[in-house]
Amino acid sequence: MTTRYRNIIPSAFRKTPRPFVPDAGLHFSNCMVYFDFDNTITSFDVLDGIIEQFSINRDWVAYEAAWKQGKIGSRQCLEGQLRSIRVTKKQLLEYLCTIKVDAHFHKLLMLLRAGGINPVILSDSFSFLIEYILQHNGIHGIKVYSNQLKIHKSQLVPSFPYTNSLCSHCAHCKTSTLSSEAFKDKKVLYIGDGLSDVCPAHHADIVFAKSTLLKHFQETERDCLAFTDFGDIYNYFKEHIHDAEGKYRYGAGSAAIS
Repeated sequence: MTTRYRNIIPSAFRKTPRPFVPDAGLHFSNCMVYFDFDNTITSFDVLDGIIEQFSINRDWVAYEAAWKQGKIGSRQCLEGQLRSIRVTKKQLLEYLCTIKVDAHFHKLLMLLRAGGINPVILSDSFSFLIEYILQHNGIHGIKVYSNQLKIHKSQLVPSFPYTNSLCSHCAHCKTSTLSSEAFKDKKVLYIGDGLSDVCPAHHADIVFAKSTLLKHFQETERDCLAFTDFGDIYNYFKEHIHDAEGKYRYGAGSAAIS
């Protein structure tokens, strides 16, 4: 592992990675699926867009640079960047209404749910933003773990219920959340793209990666499955993950998924 990436994985979580699971023997009944949100379910980083759109100065740029260089953690970065934002709730919701999710997300969710999998979203962004975008795109019933956000007058006030005292890098310690959620008899599948996904991805059995996360796995010579959009992941599930009898069958009354 390169020094650059080792530095963002807390020592408490540095352990022998779970081995990559081959395709054989995977069933819907023994899988747990975790999604990142920004630039994974969406095509870009929503929070970055909000910061660029509604900041009253350019102070956020210095925080972003310091975070990318590893000088500060994401909590300090987010707190600093949000101080520069001035936006009313109406303006914010109007902006969120313009954001679309991956075009294949609906059918991927249908496939997972028809197989008995209830996926979870782990994000280092804010639930207010995530849940509104999901609802506006007609997606309901997904458990979301993320930071919290309130609007006071025209300012965004963050809070961080999922921090970890052992880790100063992420505002939301996705690894702690994943570890508390995952069942020991489940194969953990993780889908992500960025720096906040590196640590939890090391605790998954199968990783779907793009962008920075994919680069990390390539540099550290670890196995992962590259994806461009959720169509790739949908096709993987259709081909490789089956029911207990070795094939996928639609449940009674289920809509056809193609």
